[in-house]
Amino acid sequence: MNGIYQNSLEHLMAELERIDVRLRLQIKRVRLQAEQPTDDQFRGLYISEEEIDTLVAGSPVAQADASGSDLSNSPEAIDLLRLEEEIAEKKAASLASGMNLPLCELATNFGLSDFEVDTLLICLLPEIDTRYERLYAYLHDDVTRKNPSVNLVLHCRLDGLEKRMSAREAFLPTAPLVAHHFLRLEEDTPSRAQSLLTKSLKIDDRIVNHLLGSGEIDSRLAGHTQIIIPSIGLDSLVLTEQLSRQLVEYTSRLNHSTNTVLHMKGPLGAGKKMAAEALCHSCGLPLLMVDVPGLLADSLAPETGIALVIREAKLQKAAICWSGFDHLISEDATKRIWLQRLIRALGDFSLPIFATGEADWHPGNALEGKVFTRIELDNPPYDVRRRLWGIYLNGHHDQDVSETDVEEVADKFRFTPAQIRDAAATARNMSIVRGDGHVSMSDLHAACRIMSNQRLNLLARKIQPRYEWDDIILPKDQKAQLREIANYVKYRHVVFADWNFEQKVSLGKGLNVLFAGPSGTGKTMASEIIANELGLDLYKIDLSTVISKYIGETEKNLDKIFTEAQNSNSILFFDEADAVFGKRSEVRDSHDRYANIEVAYLLQKMEEYDGIVILATNLRKNLDEAFSRRMHFSLEFPLPEEPDRLLIWQGVFPAEAPLERDIDLNFMARQFKMTGGNIRNIALSAAFLAASDGHVIKMEHMIRATKREYQKVGRLWNEADFGPYFELVKG
Repeated sequence: MNGIYQNSLEHLMAELERIDVRLRLQIKRVRLQAEQPTDDQFRGLYISEEEIDTLVAGSPVAQADASGSDLSNSPEAIDLLRLEEEIAEKKAASLASGMNLPLCELATNFGLSDFEVDTLLICLLPEIDTRYERLYAYLHDDVTRKNPSVNLVLHCRLDGLEKRMSAREAFLPTAPLVAHHFLRLEEDTPSRAQSLLTKSLKIDDRIVNHLLGSGEIDSRLAGHTQIIIPSIGLDSLVLTEQLSRQLVEYTSRLNHSTNTVLHMKGPLGAGKKMAAEALCHSCGLPLLMVDVPGLLADSLAPETGIALVIREAKLQKAAICWSGFDHLISEDATKRIWLQRLIRALGDFSLPIFATGEADWHPGNALEGKVFTRIELDNPPYDVRRRLWGIYLNGHHDQDVSETDVEEVADKFRFTPAQIRDAAATARNMSIVRGDGHVSMSDLHAACRIMSNQRLNLLARKIQPRYEWDDIILPKDQKAQLREIANYVKYRHVVFADWNFEQKVSLGKGLNVLFAGPSGTGKTMASEIIANELGLDLYKIDLSTVISKYIGETEKNLDKIFTEAQNSNSILFFDEADAVFGKRSEVRDSHDRYANIEVAYLLQKMEEYDGIVILATNLRKNLDEAFSRRMHFSLEFPLPEEPDRLLIWQGVFPAEAPLERDIDLNFMARQFKMTGGNIRNIALSAAFLAASDGHVIKMEHMIRATKREYQKVGRLWNEADFGPYFELVKG
């Protein structure tokens, strides 16, 4: 018969028809050999004496050799030869035309012999038509055994004991049918071990579905895997020139040899999976994405989980991406077993393999026969972040958000591509909820703060900035320096990226600031103002959670803080910094040596850190000189003079506070030499005194509150301090 199959199902049904003929031949053999009448209603439920005599008298070799000698010219045998010739001819023509025949692909991709293919088909028949369950029960001479057994398959498919004994290897654990979980060998009586020949064979549901044309992922993997048809190419990715060149070179290598492993290292959201998709797109391959942590958490044994993933990728003709590969690089014994089994299984997989994670992996000689490559995808530099913001905002911002504003956001928030995408989407959602659909600068800042790593909350206290420039009273030079600090952050991209100063500075691209001065002079307020101006979160480091009496613990705590801060795009504020950043001392004992190591370690972390660190201290002389040299800005917060104190007094009361008209703020500013913190405390105390005494803040409340502040700080006072109001505090 000439021509080709119309579709893969037509080919499968022709092959099943061929198997059906073989079964009819086997039924004839069984009938010829049967000693008992076929209409015995108890057949298969007992063994007669005559049957025992026949079994004892017969030789297994003689029986095997005589098993079909009289059927070579039977109609079934002639029909079988005709079908085999027709199938071979049409199959060859169909494959030559480019048609996909799943059964043939299974044989090729998994190295199945003709006998193994026929074994699959014998096991498939009950999934197509339940009448074959009764036929198998008849051939087993047991109405309870409805699935084919190893013995049934051997006798149905092969003539001669020698061939059957050789074919037993097809059912060993390392053989393709079992190793790839095409078939499951089952014990009919689990409590009692059976011989291999009597074990029943059950075809795997995924193989049934595949042969019938379904591309649905194995149900055991569905929660941990996803098949992706890549729709983006390398030219659609926003990358650095160097990374782009690396991926193009790797594409060229894939086109010559797909037997490769690519380890992609980088932080979460850096674009590792997207790069893998783009590479598969260039090769015309789908991608099977595997969630390694999810697979590990499942109840599947390592051999089973890995074998099912490899099998699924082969069925889908897809590359594999092992996402979260870090979870296999561990000292944990169970995970080491997973990694060993995985590396062993990869030797049987010829399509590209991707492994993504944040940790280094050095397989050494473990991947013998594979071409191993490593590519690092770090947090993108400013120019890439700026382009990504432009793509994801795509003109959805209002007229008040200029290109300069977007550049500022791209510089301040060192996001991964995924974070930029999510932040832009969050900002758009905020604008839609607001009603106009146009992203404002406040939307961008709010979205960026949401996307920033929030785990720093566990290590530090978040301060909500409330103060603005008009709230702080400082000499002109100090206030100018504060604005310079803000501008340093705003225009960092111009200096480092546009003017290429980053090529001249390997470390220290962050900003380190020292605020020194007496308590209450405005150091914390200045930090809040800078955070408010830049739209960044401010975290105050709680030194009680950092400093430890145990050797090495302080460094570990600080390492956690700097690591999380790097991802949080926040300002770190160390108050009373001299407690941590103190001077190194002469080494007299081991405690001195480890204390000096702590300081040296902190110096190193500050040089590596790319964010903003503000150190505040009341005692500048206690700081190690090495820290002072590493400060980009160093501000002295002096005690306010009388004019500044008057400004502080005038601004300390809210507009709603009921002040008596003749309250003498000039006297307060002139007479009491205090810091802004003291003045704020006095104003608040006076307000509470007034609330319980007429509800108007008078001069007598101010004087009494001042006395309490003096007592609180342990400061002596006399009649000259209070002048005409001394009578109010004398008692």
